[in-house]
Amino acid sequence: MKISTSPSLPEDVERLIPLTPAVFYVMLALSSGPKHGYAIMQETGILSESSFKMGPATLYSTIQRLVGLDLINEINDDTGEDSRRRYYELTHTGRQLLEAEVKRMSTIARRAIARLVQGPSRHRPVTES
Repeated sequence: MKISTSPSLPEDVERLIPLTPAVFYVMLALSSGPKHGYAIMQETGILSESSFKMGPATLYSTIQRLVGLDLINEINDDTGEDSRRRYYELTHTGRQLLEAEVKRMSTIARRAIARLVQGPSRHRPVTES
């Protein structure tokens, strides 16, 4: 059963659902504001409680893909701390996609919890003779 997502998402973006863990955590890390690559990687570890590890190659290929899909933007660092660092932020479409994915995951989690609370089915499984 397909869980409906945001009707305002472009079809090529909606096809990304379900998001891969790398895409999900990069976007979730950026949901609180702009960050540079290393900060995204650190935030991913915190958000996943260290259950998801992402190396630099995965991080930067994911960032390139998300920039190409206009889900995140590269922005200028106005602080002047380190001109070599590239900062990224979610676009409006990126935030919509992340919200749609969180809604989908929440619906699945609610259904799973309800199923587990309900307990085992009283029906015996069909066996072949």
